[in-house]
Amino acid sequence: MQPSRRLRPRLIGAALAALAATVLLVIPPATAAGVPLSQGRPATASSTEGGGYGAGAAFDGDGSTRWSSAAADPQWLQVDLGASATVDRVTLTWEAAYATAFELQISGDGTTWTDLYTTTTGTGGTQTLDVDGTGRYVRLHGTTRATGYGYSLWEFQVYGTGGATGTPRPRPTFTDEVTHHEFQANCSVTANLPDDPIVYPGLPGASHMHTFVGNRTTNARSTPASLLAGGTSCTNPHDRSAYWFPSFYKADRLVEPIGDQVIYYKSGILEYWRVQPFPQGLRFVVGSPTATLEEFRDSPGTVEGFECGDLSRSWDIPRSCPAGTRVNVRYQAPSCWDGVNLDSADHKRHMSYPADGYCPASHPVAVPMLEFKIAFPADGDLSQARLASGRGYTWHYDFFNAWDDPAILDALVTHCINGGLQCNPRGYDLYKPHRGAALTEDFELP
Repeated sequence: MQPSRRLRPRLIGAALAALAATVLLVIPPATAAGVPLSQGRPATASSTEGGGYGAGAAFDGDGSTRWSSAAADPQWLQVDLGASATVDRVTLTWEAAYATAFELQISGDGTTWTDLYTTTTGTGGTQTLDVDGTGRYVRLHGTTRATGYGYSLWEFQVYGTGGATGTPRPRPTFTDEVTHHEFQANCSVTANLPDDPIVYPGLPGASHMHTFVGNRTTNARSTPASLLAGGTSCTNPHDRSAYWFPSFYKADRLVEPIGDQVIYYKSGILEYWRVQPFPQGLRFVVGSPTATLEEFRDSPGTVEGFECGDLSRSWDIPRSCPAGTRVNVRYQAPSCWDGVNLDSADHKRHMSYPADGYCPASHPVAVPMLEFKIAFPADGDLSQARLASGRGYTWHYDFFNAWDDPAILDALVTHCINGGLQCNPRGYDLYKPHRGAALTEDFELP
Protein backbone atom coordinates (compact mmCIF):
# COMPACT_ATOMS: atom_id res chain seq x y z
CA MET A 1 0.00 0.00 0.00
CA GLN A 2 1.35 3.41 -0.90
CA PRO A 3 1.18 5.93 1.96
CA SER A 4 -0.47 9.25 1.28
CA ARG A 5 0.50 12.68 2.42
CA ARG A 6 -1.54 14.27 5.15
CA LEU A 7 -4.14 16.93 4.51
CA ARG A 8 -3.15 20.52 5.11
CA PRO A 9 -2.74 21.21 8.83
CA ARG A 10 -5.71 23.58 8.82
CA LEU A 11 -7.92 20.68 7.71
CA ILE A 12 -6.84 18.25 10.41
CA GLY A 13 -5.77 20.27 13.44
CA ALA A 14 -9.09 20.12 15.25
CA ALA A 15 -9.86 16.57 14.15
CA LEU A 16 -6.65 15.17 15.67
CA ALA A 17 -7.83 16.20 19.14
CA ALA A 18 -10.47 13.43 19.11
CA LEU A 19 -9.05 10.49 21.07
CA ALA A 20 -10.96 7.99 23.25
CA ALA A 21 -12.26 4.38 23.08
CA THR A 22 -12.34 2.25 19.94
CA VAL A 23 -16.12 1.81 20.16
CA LEU A 24 -18.26 3.93 17.86
CA LEU A 25 -20.19 6.62 19.68
CA VAL A 26 -23.58 6.95 17.99
CA ILE A 27 -24.96 10.49 18.01
CA PRO A 28 -28.76 10.47 18.38
CA PRO A 29 -31.03 12.25 15.92
CA ALA A 30 -30.85 16.03 16.11
CA THR A 31 -34.46 16.12 17.28
CA ALA A 32 -33.64 14.11 20.42
CA ALA A 33 -33.67 15.94 23.75
CA GLY A 34 -30.43 17.74 24.51
CA VAL A 35 -29.03 17.64 20.96
CA PRO A 36 -29.29 20.91 19.03
CA LEU A 37 -31.17 20.97 15.74
CA SER A 38 -28.19 22.93 14.46
CA GLN A 39 -25.48 20.40 15.24
CA GLY A 40 -23.55 19.39 12.16
CA ARG A 41 -25.78 21.44 9.89
CA PRO A 42 -24.28 23.51 7.04
CA ALA A 43 -23.39 27.06 8.00
CA THR A 44 -22.25 30.27 6.35
CA ALA A 45 -20.84 33.53 7.64
CA SER A 46 -20.22 37.06 6.45
CA SER A 47 -16.48 36.50 7.01
CA THR A 48 -13.92 34.36 8.82
CA GLU A 49 -10.73 35.39 10.54
CA GLY A 50 -8.77 32.75 8.61
CA GLY A 51 -8.14 29.04 8.27
CA GLY A 52 -9.55 26.94 11.09
CA TYR A 53 -12.21 29.47 12.11
CA GLY A 54 -14.93 28.60 9.61
CA ALA A 55 -18.66 28.99 10.18
CA GLY A 56 -19.16 25.28 10.73
CA ALA A 57 -16.92 25.32 13.79
CA ALA A 58 -19.74 26.94 15.80
CA PHE A 59 -22.11 24.07 15.01
CA ASP A 60 -19.86 21.01 15.38
CA GLY A 61 -20.64 20.17 19.01
CA ASP A 62 -16.94 20.65 19.86
CA GLY A 63 -16.30 23.30 22.50
CA SER A 64 -12.65 23.61 21.48
CA THR A 65 -13.32 24.91 17.96
CA ARG A 66 -14.80 28.29 17.11
CA TRP A 67 -16.00 30.64 14.40
CA SER A 68 -14.24 33.98 14.32
CA SER A 69 -15.10 36.88 12.02
CA ALA A 70 -13.13 39.75 10.56
CA ALA A 71 -12.68 42.75 12.86
CA ALA A 72 -15.46 44.90 11.42
CA ASP A 73 -19.17 45.65 11.94
CA PRO A 74 -21.64 44.26 11.08
CA GLN A 75 -21.08 40.49 10.79
CA TRP A 76 -23.42 37.51 10.66
CA LEU A 77 -23.37 33.74 11.20
CA GLN A 78 -26.14 31.56 9.77
CA VAL A 79 -27.16 27.89 10.00
CA ASP A 80 -29.48 25.88 7.74
CA LEU A 81 -31.62 23.50 9.81
CA GLY A 82 -32.48 21.51 6.68
CA ALA A 83 -36.26 21.97 6.96
CA SER A 84 -38.71 24.18 8.77
CA ALA A 85 -38.45 23.99 12.55
CA THR A 86 -40.10 25.52 15.59
CA VAL A 87 -37.27 27.10 17.57
CA ASP A 88 -37.70 27.67 21.30
CA ARG A 89 -34.18 28.11 22.65
CA VAL A 90 -30.75 29.31 21.51
CA THR A 91 -27.50 28.98 23.44
CA LEU A 92 -24.53 31.14 22.50
CA THR A 93 -21.11 30.30 23.93
CA TRP A 94 -18.89 33.29 23.26
CA GLU A 95 -15.14 33.48 23.18
CA ALA A 96 -13.65 36.67 24.66
CA ALA A 97 -14.52 38.54 21.46
CA TYR A 98 -18.28 38.86 21.93
CA ALA A 99 -21.10 41.16 20.79
CA THR A 100 -22.63 43.86 22.93
CA ALA A 101 -25.35 44.46 20.32
CA PHE A 102 -26.82 41.72 18.16
CA GLU A 103 -30.02 40.18 16.89
CA LEU A 104 -31.04 36.53 16.62
CA GLN A 105 -33.17 36.11 13.51
CA ILE A 106 -35.14 33.35 11.77
CA SER A 107 -36.18 32.91 8.14
CA GLY A 108 -38.04 30.47 5.94
CA ASP A 109 -36.04 31.26 2.81
CA GLY A 110 -32.73 32.71 4.00
CA THR A 111 -33.69 36.12 2.59
CA THR A 112 -36.47 37.65 4.71
CA TRP A 113 -35.63 37.67 8.42
CA THR A 114 -37.74 38.01 11.59
CA ASP A 115 -36.16 38.93 14.92
CA LEU A 116 -36.24 36.31 17.66
CA TYR A 117 -34.20 38.34 20.15
CA THR A 118 -32.38 41.69 20.20
CA THR A 119 -30.03 43.32 22.70
CA THR A 120 -27.64 46.25 22.99
CA THR A 121 -26.26 45.12 26.36
CA GLY A 122 -24.73 41.75 25.61
CA THR A 123 -22.25 40.51 28.24
CA GLY A 124 -20.66 37.54 26.45
CA GLY A 125 -20.01 34.25 28.23
CA THR A 126 -22.70 31.61 27.79
CA GLN A 127 -26.13 32.99 26.97
CA THR A 128 -29.20 30.76 26.96
CA LEU A 129 -32.10 32.61 25.36
CA ASP A 130 -35.74 31.56 25.26
CA VAL A 131 -37.19 32.40 21.85
CA ASP A 132 -40.25 31.59 19.75
CA GLY A 133 -40.20 31.31 15.97
CA THR A 134 -40.58 29.04 12.96
CA GLY A 135 -38.24 28.79 9.99
CA ARG A 136 -35.44 26.89 8.33
CA TYR A 137 -32.57 29.34 8.80
CA VAL A 138 -31.35 30.92 12.04
CA ARG A 139 -28.90 33.81 12.07
CA LEU A 140 -26.86 35.80 14.54
CA HIS A 141 -26.45 39.38 13.26
CA GLY A 142 -23.83 41.28 15.23
CA THR A 143 -23.80 45.07 15.03
CA THR A 144 -21.45 46.16 17.83
CA ARG A 145 -18.30 44.36 18.99
CA ALA A 146 -17.17 44.41 22.60
CA THR A 147 -13.49 44.35 21.65
CA GLY A 148 -11.23 45.44 18.82
CA TYR A 149 -11.31 41.89 17.48
CA GLY A 150 -14.09 40.29 15.45
CA TYR A 151 -17.00 38.21 16.73
CA SER A 152 -16.12 34.75 17.99
CA LEU A 153 -18.36 31.87 19.09
CA TRP A 154 -17.33 28.49 20.42
CA GLU A 155 -20.86 27.15 19.91
CA PHE A 156 -24.17 28.41 18.48
CA GLN A 157 -26.85 25.89 19.49
CA VAL A 158 -30.43 26.02 18.22
CA TYR A 159 -33.07 23.90 19.98
CA GLY A 160 -36.67 23.05 19.15
CA THR A 161 -38.60 20.59 17.00
CA GLY A 162 -38.54 19.83 13.30
CA GLY A 163 -35.64 20.60 11.00
CA ALA A 164 -33.75 17.92 9.10
CA THR A 165 -34.68 14.35 9.94
CA GLY A 166 -32.39 11.35 10.21
CA THR A 167 -29.43 10.28 12.29
CA PRO A 168 -25.98 11.76 11.62
CA ARG A 169 -23.21 9.32 10.74
CA PRO A 170 -21.70 8.16 14.03
CA ARG A 171 -18.61 9.88 15.35
CA PRO A 172 -15.87 7.42 16.29
CA THR A 173 -13.11 8.18 18.77
CA PHE A 174 -10.07 6.00 19.34
CA THR A 175 -7.16 5.35 21.66
CA ASP A 176 -4.81 5.42 18.65
CA GLU A 177 -3.91 8.69 16.97
CA VAL A 178 -5.93 9.67 13.89
CA THR A 179 -3.52 10.81 11.18
CA HIS A 180 -5.35 9.55 8.08
CA HIS A 181 -8.93 8.94 6.98
CA GLU A 182 -8.81 7.23 3.60
CA PHE A 183 -8.80 4.12 1.48
CA GLN A 184 -7.29 3.40 -1.91
CA ALA A 185 -8.81 2.42 -5.25
CA ASN A 186 -5.90 0.97 -7.21
CA CYS A 187 -6.76 0.69 -10.90
CA SER A 188 -4.69 0.07 -14.05
CA VAL A 189 -5.00 1.51 -17.55
CA THR A 190 -7.79 0.13 -19.71
CA ALA A 191 -7.73 2.34 -22.83
CA ASN A 192 -6.51 5.52 -24.53
CA LEU A 193 -9.35 7.16 -26.43
CA PRO A 194 -10.29 10.64 -27.72
CA ASP A 195 -13.54 10.33 -25.74
CA ASP A 196 -15.13 11.99 -22.72
CA PRO A 197 -18.53 10.56 -21.68
CA ILE A 198 -19.12 13.48 -19.28
CA VAL A 199 -18.14 16.49 -21.39
CA TYR A 200 -18.93 14.99 -24.82
CA PRO A 201 -21.45 12.20 -24.17
CA GLY A 202 -22.35 10.16 -27.23
CA LEU A 203 -19.67 11.86 -29.36
CA PRO A 204 -16.75 9.48 -29.95
CA GLY A 205 -13.57 11.25 -31.05
CA ALA A 206 -14.78 14.70 -29.92
CA SER A 207 -12.25 15.07 -27.11
CA HIS A 208 -8.48 15.22 -26.85
CA MET A 209 -6.88 11.88 -25.99
CA HIS A 210 -7.66 10.55 -22.53
CA THR A 211 -6.16 7.66 -20.61
CA PHE A 212 -8.80 5.59 -18.82
CA VAL A 213 -8.41 3.45 -15.70
CA GLY A 214 -11.00 1.43 -13.83
CA ASN A 215 -14.04 0.42 -15.84
CA ARG A 216 -13.03 -1.59 -18.92
CA THR A 217 -15.94 -0.47 -21.09
CA THR A 218 -15.65 3.32 -20.71
CA ASN A 219 -16.13 5.27 -23.94
CA ALA A 220 -18.07 8.25 -25.22
CA ARG A 221 -21.38 6.38 -24.93
CA SER A 222 -20.95 5.24 -21.33
CA THR A 223 -23.93 5.58 -19.01
CA PRO A 224 -24.47 4.55 -15.39
CA ALA A 225 -26.11 1.35 -16.60
CA SER A 226 -23.34 0.46 -19.06
CA LEU A 227 -20.65 1.07 -16.46
CA LEU A 228 -22.40 -1.13 -13.90
CA ALA A 229 -22.54 -3.89 -16.51
CA GLY A 230 -18.85 -3.54 -17.37
CA GLY A 231 -15.73 -5.09 -15.90
CA THR A 232 -12.99 -3.30 -13.99
CA SER A 233 -9.22 -3.12 -13.72
CA CYS A 234 -9.47 -1.97 -10.10
CA THR A 235 -8.25 -4.20 -7.28
CA ASN A 236 -11.70 -4.11 -5.71
CA PRO A 237 -14.01 -5.86 -8.21
CA HIS A 238 -17.02 -3.87 -6.99
CA ASP A 239 -15.50 -0.60 -8.21
CA ARG A 240 -16.87 -0.26 -11.74
CA SER A 241 -16.30 3.50 -11.66
CA ALA A 242 -14.60 5.25 -14.57
CA TYR A 243 -11.58 7.46 -13.96
CA TRP A 244 -9.75 9.31 -16.74
CA PHE A 245 -7.23 12.07 -17.40
CA PRO A 246 -5.38 13.65 -20.36
CA SER A 247 -2.83 11.34 -21.96
CA PHE A 248 0.88 12.08 -21.45
CA TYR A 249 3.27 12.40 -24.38
CA LYS A 250 7.04 12.59 -24.67
CA ALA A 251 7.33 14.43 -27.99
CA ASP A 252 4.86 12.40 -30.08
CA ARG A 253 5.20 9.14 -28.13
CA LEU A 254 2.33 8.20 -25.84
CA VAL A 255 3.61 7.37 -22.35
CA GLU A 256 1.15 5.08 -20.63
CA PRO A 257 1.13 4.58 -16.84
CA ILE A 258 2.23 1.08 -15.89
CA GLY A 259 0.53 -0.98 -13.21
CA ASP A 260 -2.00 0.14 -10.63
CA GLN A 261 -2.55 3.87 -10.32
CA VAL A 262 -3.49 5.12 -6.87
CA ILE A 263 -6.77 6.95 -6.45
CA TYR A 264 -7.36 7.96 -2.87
CA TYR A 265 -10.81 8.30 -1.31
CA LYS A 266 -10.23 10.69 1.62
CA SER A 267 -11.93 13.19 3.88
CA GLY A 268 -11.70 16.79 2.72
CA ILE A 269 -13.38 18.15 5.86
CA LEU A 270 -12.39 18.45 9.50
CA GLU A 271 -15.29 16.31 10.72
CA TYR A 272 -14.21 13.24 8.76
CA TRP A 273 -16.88 11.10 10.41
CA ARG A 274 -19.57 13.01 8.47
CA VAL A 275 -18.32 11.93 5.02
CA GLN A 276 -20.96 9.92 3.11
CA PRO A 277 -20.55 7.59 0.11
CA PHE A 278 -20.95 8.96 -3.40
CA PRO A 279 -24.48 8.55 -4.78
CA GLN A 280 -24.76 6.17 -7.71
CA GLY A 281 -24.16 7.93 -11.02
CA LEU A 282 -22.49 11.06 -9.61
CA ARG A 283 -19.97 12.48 -12.07
CA PHE A 284 -17.74 15.54 -12.18
CA VAL A 285 -14.63 17.12 -13.68
CA VAL A 286 -11.67 18.34 -11.61
CA GLY A 287 -9.42 21.07 -12.98
CA SER A 288 -9.57 22.48 -16.51
CA PRO A 289 -7.87 21.83 -19.86
CA THR A 290 -7.74 25.60 -20.32
CA ALA A 291 -6.24 26.44 -16.91
CA THR A 292 -3.31 28.82 -16.59
CA LEU A 293 -0.36 27.99 -14.36
CA GLU A 294 -1.72 30.34 -11.71
CA GLU A 295 -5.19 28.77 -11.81
CA PHE A 296 -3.71 25.30 -11.43
CA ARG A 297 -1.34 26.32 -8.65
CA ASP A 298 -3.94 28.32 -6.74
CA SER A 299 -6.80 25.82 -6.94
CA PRO A 300 -8.91 25.78 -3.75
CA GLY A 301 -8.00 22.10 -3.35
CA THR A 302 -4.53 20.93 -2.36
CA VAL A 303 -2.35 20.71 -5.46
CA GLU A 304 0.80 18.63 -5.13
CA GLY A 305 1.49 19.20 -8.81
CA PHE A 306 4.25 17.31 -10.59
CA GLU A 307 7.20 15.59 -8.95
CA CYS A 308 10.14 13.38 -9.82
CA GLY A 309 13.35 12.58 -7.98
CA ASP A 310 13.89 15.33 -5.40
CA LEU A 311 11.68 17.78 -7.29
CA SER A 312 8.16 18.39 -5.96
CA ARG A 313 5.33 20.90 -6.28
CA SER A 314 6.12 21.78 -9.87
CA TRP A 315 3.17 23.47 -11.58
CA ASP A 316 4.29 22.23 -14.99
CA ILE A 317 5.88 19.01 -16.24
CA PRO A 318 9.54 19.09 -15.18
CA ARG A 319 11.98 19.77 -18.00
CA SER A 320 14.08 16.80 -16.91
CA CYS A 321 13.92 13.96 -14.39
CA PRO A 322 16.69 11.66 -13.07
CA ALA A 323 17.11 8.37 -14.90
CA GLY A 324 14.88 5.65 -13.54
CA THR A 325 12.37 8.01 -11.92
CA ARG A 326 8.76 8.64 -12.89
CA VAL A 327 6.71 11.78 -13.27
CA ASN A 328 4.01 11.79 -10.60
CA VAL A 329 1.09 14.19 -10.48
CA ARG A 330 -1.40 14.72 -7.65
CA TYR A 331 -4.44 16.97 -7.46
CA GLN A 332 -7.39 16.92 -5.02
CA ALA A 333 -11.05 17.05 -6.02
CA PRO A 334 -13.91 19.00 -4.44
CA SER A 335 -15.64 16.98 -1.74
CA CYS A 336 -18.91 18.79 -1.02
CA TRP A 337 -22.01 17.90 -3.06
CA ASP A 338 -25.20 19.96 -3.42
CA GLY A 339 -27.20 16.87 -2.42
CA VAL A 340 -29.45 17.06 -5.49
CA ASN A 341 -27.72 16.98 -8.87
CA LEU A 342 -25.62 14.11 -10.18
CA ASP A 343 -24.17 16.43 -12.82
CA SER A 344 -24.37 20.09 -13.87
CA ALA A 345 -23.97 22.11 -17.05
CA ASP A 346 -20.27 22.76 -16.47
CA HIS A 347 -19.81 19.38 -14.70
CA LYS A 348 -18.49 21.25 -11.65
CA ARG A 349 -21.21 23.48 -10.19
CA HIS A 350 -22.91 20.67 -8.28
CA MET A 351 -19.64 20.16 -6.39
CA SER A 352 -17.68 22.52 -4.14
CA TYR A 353 -14.46 22.58 -2.18
CA PRO A 354 -14.85 22.91 1.59
CA ALA A 355 -14.40 26.33 3.17
CA ASP A 356 -12.11 26.33 6.21
CA GLY A 357 -12.66 22.59 6.63
CA TYR A 358 -16.48 22.61 6.40
CA CYS A 359 -18.91 22.10 3.55
CA PRO A 360 -20.71 25.32 2.58
CA ALA A 361 -24.48 25.60 2.99
CA SER A 362 -24.90 25.52 -0.79
CA HIS A 363 -23.21 22.09 -0.93
CA PRO A 364 -23.98 20.53 2.45
CA VAL A 365 -23.21 16.85 1.77
CA ALA A 366 -19.63 15.77 2.45
CA VAL A 367 -18.54 12.99 0.07
CA PRO A 368 -15.11 11.37 -0.35
CA MET A 369 -12.37 13.67 -1.55
CA LEU A 370 -10.68 12.00 -4.53
CA GLU A 371 -6.99 12.47 -5.10
CA PHE A 372 -5.47 10.96 -8.23
CA LYS A 373 -1.82 9.98 -7.92
CA ILE A 374 -0.76 9.08 -11.45
CA ALA A 375 2.78 7.91 -12.29
CA PHE A 376 4.09 8.25 -15.85
CA PRO A 377 7.25 6.23 -16.64
CA ALA A 378 9.11 9.18 -18.18
CA ASP A 379 12.62 10.35 -17.30
CA GLY A 380 15.61 12.14 -18.81
CA ASP A 381 14.95 15.08 -21.10
CA LEU A 382 11.30 16.08 -20.79
CA SER A 383 11.52 19.43 -22.53
CA GLN A 384 9.17 18.11 -25.22
CA ALA A 385 6.79 16.36 -22.79
CA ARG A 386 3.17 17.49 -22.80
CA LEU A 387 -0.35 16.48 -21.98
CA ALA A 388 -2.97 15.85 -24.64
CA SER A 389 -4.63 19.02 -23.32
CA GLY A 390 -1.43 21.10 -23.44
CA ARG A 391 1.07 22.19 -20.79
CA GLY A 392 1.25 20.39 -17.46
CA TYR A 393 -0.91 22.95 -15.69
CA THR A 394 -3.85 21.89 -17.88
CA TRP A 395 -3.93 18.69 -15.83
CA HIS A 396 -7.50 17.65 -15.03
CA TYR A 397 -9.46 14.47 -14.50
CA ASP A 398 -12.96 13.03 -14.61
CA PHE A 399 -14.86 10.70 -12.29
CA PHE A 400 -18.05 8.74 -13.01
CA ASN A 401 -19.24 6.78 -9.96
CA ALA A 402 -20.35 3.20 -10.57
CA TRP A 403 -19.67 1.07 -7.52
CA ASP A 404 -21.90 -1.94 -8.20
CA ASP A 405 -22.91 -2.46 -4.55
CA PRO A 406 -23.55 0.71 -2.54
CA ALA A 407 -23.16 -1.30 0.68
CA ILE A 408 -19.55 -2.10 -0.22
CA LEU A 409 -18.69 1.56 -0.78
CA ASP A 410 -20.54 2.50 2.41
CA ALA A 411 -18.55 -0.08 4.40
CA LEU A 412 -15.25 1.32 3.13
CA VAL A 413 -16.27 4.92 3.83
CA THR A 414 -17.53 4.03 7.31
CA HIS A 415 -14.59 1.86 8.35
CA CYS A 416 -11.75 3.81 6.76
CA ILE A 417 -12.73 7.46 6.26
CA ASN A 418 -15.17 7.85 9.16
CA GLY A 419 -13.01 5.48 11.21
CA GLY A 420 -9.78 7.43 10.82
CA LEU A 421 -7.74 4.75 9.08
CA GLN A 422 -5.27 4.45 6.19
CA CYS A 423 -6.75 1.53 4.24
CA ASN A 424 -5.98 -0.58 1.21
CA PRO A 425 -8.74 -1.43 -1.34
CA ARG A 426 -10.45 -3.90 1.00
CA GLY A 427 -10.43 -1.56 3.97
CA TYR A 428 -7.45 -2.87 5.94
CA ASP A 429 -4.95 -0.58 7.68
CA LEU A 430 -1.54 -2.26 7.68
CA TYR A 431 -0.42 -0.01 10.54
CA LYS A 432 -3.47 -0.70 12.73
CA PRO A 433 -4.24 -4.40 12.24
CA HIS A 434 -6.20 -4.50 15.50
CA ARG A 435 -8.94 -2.48 13.80
CA GLY A 436 -9.73 -5.27 11.33
CA ALA A 437 -10.93 -4.79 7.75
CA ALA A 438 -14.11 -3.51 6.13
CA LEU A 439 -14.26 -6.42 3.68
CA THR A 440 -13.21 -10.05 3.49
CA GLU A 441 -10.25 -11.29 1.43
CA ASP A 442 -12.78 -11.75 -1.41
CA PHE A 443 -13.85 -8.09 -1.14
CA GLU A 444 -17.26 -8.99 0.27
CA LEU A 445 -19.04 -7.80 3.39
CA PRO A 446 -18.15 -9.92 6.45
